[in-house]
Amino acid sequence: MPSMHLSQIRKWFLQSPPVEWGILQLRELLIGALRQGPIPQHVAFIMDGNRRFARNQGIETLEGHNLGFEALAKILEVCYKSGVKVVTIYAFSIENFKRSKYEVDALMDMAKVKLSQLAQHGDLLDRYGASVRVLGQRELVKKDVLEAIDRAVNMTSHNSHAVLNICFPYTSHDEITTAIRDTVVEYSTPAPSLQRPFSASHIAHRIRAQQRSSAPGTRTRGNSPSSGATSDTEDYSVTTSSSSTTLHPESPPDPITPTLGKGIDELDEPPKPSAPQGGGENYPDPETITADVIDSHMFTAGLPRLDLLVRTSGVERLSDFMLWQCHRDTEIVFLGCLWPEFDLWTFLPVLVEWQWRRRKRMGEERDLGGSGMIRRVDPLGLKRD
Repeated sequence: MPSMHLSQIRKWFLQSPPVEWGILQLRELLIGALRQGPIPQHVAFIMDGNRRFARNQGIETLEGHNLGFEALAKILEVCYKSGVKVVTIYAFSIENFKRSKYEVDALMDMAKVKLSQLAQHGDLLDRYGASVRVLGQRELVKKDVLEAIDRAVNMTSHNSHAVLNICFPYTSHDEITTAIRDTVVEYSTPAPSLQRPFSASHIAHRIRAQQRSSAPGTRTRGNSPSSGATSDTEDYSVTTSSSSTTLHPESPPDPITPTLGKGIDELDEPPKPSAPQGGGENYPDPETITADVIDSHMFTAGLPRLDLLVRTSGVERLSDFMLWQCHRDTEIVFLGCLWPEFDLWTFLPVLVEWQWRRRKRMGEERDLGGSGMIRRVDPLGLKRD
C-alpha cells in the first residue's frame, strides 16, 4: 500500500504544470535527436505484465489492462513521431481463451471500448495518419466486438502514412498455417490456358521432331507433301502441371514424331501423349513456391520487414508471435519492466542501441564494399550473429 501512495504522489508531481511542460520539452528534444539517425520502420511489442502489475499494486486485473492501454497510447505517439511506419502489438493470443471466462469477457469488452477510443476522429491515429489493421482469426471474436473492429478499421482507412497492426486473436502458428493453406488453394486453382508458340519446351519439341523426321532410314507415317505441310504449321499448346509437361486435349498427337529408343517396326505407331492431369487444365508449378510466395499470404504482406521486437515483464520468449517475420537482422529485446511501466524513458535506450547497431552494420558493409572484398551471403539466414 505505501508503494501505491508513492505512485500517486509521483503521478501528482509529474502532472503539475511546470514539471509537465519541462518533461514535454525534453521529450520533444530527445525525439528530434532520434530522428537524425536511422529509425526502425517496423516495431513489434509483446505487451506483457498487466496482470502482474495489477497484483503488485493491489488493484483489479482489468484496471491493470486499462493502465496498459494508456502506456500503449504513449508509446504509439513516440513511435510515430520518431518516424516508425508500422507498429504491431500482441493484444490477444488465441491461447488466452483458456483463461477464466470472466477475464476473457472483460478483455473483449475493453477491446471494444478502446478500439472505439483509439479510432476517434482527430485523435492519436488521425494525428499521425495511421490506419488500423486487425490481424487474427475473426471467427473467434464475438459479433459486437467484430463490429467495433470493423468500425475502427473503416474510420482510419483513409490514413496512409503509418500502420497499427493489432494482433487479436492471434498466434504465429495459426498465421503460418493460414498462409500455407491459402497458397495451396492458389496453386490448386487452374490458370487460364494460354498459347505459347515460342516457349522453350515447344521449340525443343519441334527441333526434335525435325531431326527425327530427317534421320536416314526412318519410316514415318503421313510422309506425303500434304501431311508434311500440315505438320510444319501445326501449333501445339504445352501445359505444365506440377513437374510434368502434357499436351492440351484439343491438340492432336504429332503424326511425324516417333519416340526415340524404339525399333524400326515400332516407328509406325504414333507416340502416346501422357494423360493430362485435371482434364488438361493449366495449374501453377509448385516448384515456383518460394518464401516470397508464402510471405505474400501472411497477415503482414506488403509491410516492411520487422526491425525491432520488444517484450516487457522479463520473460524471454516470443510466445508464438511474429515467428515468420523475425529474420537475421531483427533485434529482439527483453526488458524487465512491466508493460504499464513502459514509457519513453524505458524505450529510449532501446532505440539508441538499435541505431548504434545499425550504424555499425552499415559501416561494416561500407568498408567491405570499399575494400573490394566479397561479402559472403547467407540466403537462408541460417547464420546468426
